[in-house]
Amino acid sequence: MSSRAYDCLTKIGERIIENKDYLTDLDREIGDADHGVNMARGFHAVAEKVPADMEDIGALLKKTGMTLLSTVGGASGPLYGTAYMEAGKVVAGKTALTAEDLKLMLDAAIAGIQKRGKAVKGEKTMLDALIPAYETYAAAVEAGDELLPALEKACAAAEEGVEFTKTIHATKGRASYLGDRSIGHQDPGATSATITLEALRDFLKEEE
Repeated sequence: MSSRAYDCLTKIGERIIENKDYLTDLDREIGDADHGVNMARGFHAVAEKVPADMEDIGALLKKTGMTLLSTVGGASGPLYGTAYMEAGKVVAGKTALTAEDLKLMLDAAIAGIQKRGKAVKGEKTMLDALIPAYETYAAAVEAGDELLPALEKACAAAEEGVEFTKTIHATKGRASYLGDRSIGHQDPGATSATITLEALRDFLKEEE
């Protein structure tokens, strides 16, 4: 029997795979046209390699991150792999998550991405979705929101972040070669990060 955490991870993987062509089309405009293909390959591998009965959320995320790191090509593998592994460290041994746990996970994932990618907000990357999502989520939790309502607000902030990436030029990765020609296109990484958060939100909604 699969664990609840694994079922949530499966939901995220299914959503990424469903959006494979969309993410690849976005990447075709400003990158290598492989973001969706690479991410889908990674989550197919997660489905094959991560044991469904893993109850320890930290261990589950670590295994997921290692799998993504080894199977997703381009910059996305190291960045997403690091994000999952760093998030896993702060919830090691846990079998359920509180609102505070998710805050710590998002913070750790972002820190890992920043360290690995040498990136900051405003460079047309996944951080332009994740940092506003984290800041909004943290403020909501501190104001007393439960996990799901806070996550709803975080997803809205991430979507705004994706829209923001259309207005700036890229300074990281292949998209940076385009200079101002990258303006008008949304970042694929910010989009896949938002899809991840929305899949988590939808899973929690279905669990209510």
